[in-house]
Amino acid sequence: MRRTALAAICLVAAATTGLTACQSGTDKADGKTGDSKATAAGKPKEPFAGLTAEEIAARAMTATTGASTLRMKGGVKDDESDGTIHIDMALDKKNECAGTMGMGGKGKADLIKTGDTLYIKYDEAFLREQSKGEAKADVDAAVDMLAGKWAKMSAKGSDAKDIAGFCDLDTVLGGAEDVDSGGDSSGGADPTVKRAGTAEVGGARAVVLKATDGKESYTLYVATEGKPYLLRLDSTSAKDPGSITFSDYEKPVPAKKPAGRIVDLDALGG
Repeated sequence: MRRTALAAICLVAAATTGLTACQSGTDKADGKTGDSKATAAGKPKEPFAGLTAEEIAARAMTATTGASTLRMKGGVKDDESDGTIHIDMALDKKNECAGTMGMGGKGKADLIKTGDTLYIKYDEAFLREQSKGEAKADVDAAVDMLAGKWAKMSAKGSDAKDIAGFCDLDTVLGGAEDVDSGGDSSGGADPTVKRAGTAEVGGARAVVLKATDGKESYTLYVATEGKPYLLRLDSTSAKDPGSITFSDYEKPVPAKKPAGRIVDLDALGG
């Protein structure tokens, strides 16, 4: 998830219009969409009336990356493992989170980070998948000790670094600032963003945007009421395939220490 589809869309919006909305503080959009008021003729105004598709995309990126909390659910490609990470995570800019994650559909882990402590509860399938290649006796021992039980470790430790990265909203959405490091995938062609009607995402109305950058293509669903948050992003890009929904903006993250006995992994490691 080092180069996210969200970052790629931000690149499309900026490159097409010359806007720098992907960078903090550069867009002064007020979040008004024009969908909640009626015209003089008594008909609802067109969502984002007077704005181009590129401007809508830029406003969506500004609103989304400016949120202090949100929930992400879906599948994203992990560049390091070349696998698909499935997440359902509430996270915030205080580096706290609560939710689940899994790799390739083979098991899952419950995850909570609060303060400097990371709490994890693995199921057996997840443990066995992540322990492939190790001695059977060692794997069986790990499953017996950890499967279905809460464990904890310092979030600052080397073993926790990658997992803790999922809890940092700035890190998850911050790829927008570094997306150029991936090179120009369009082969010199200008990226494009076009409006493609409206839809509903989780009961909320959204404007649909289609973005293309060379062989990469994305679909954004932007909220038409309240702030123009990104509600869903679909990617058919070969580099970043997947679909993510975004919800629970500005809602508190339920990150609390689990009750009951907790295995201290740092103590076991000596």
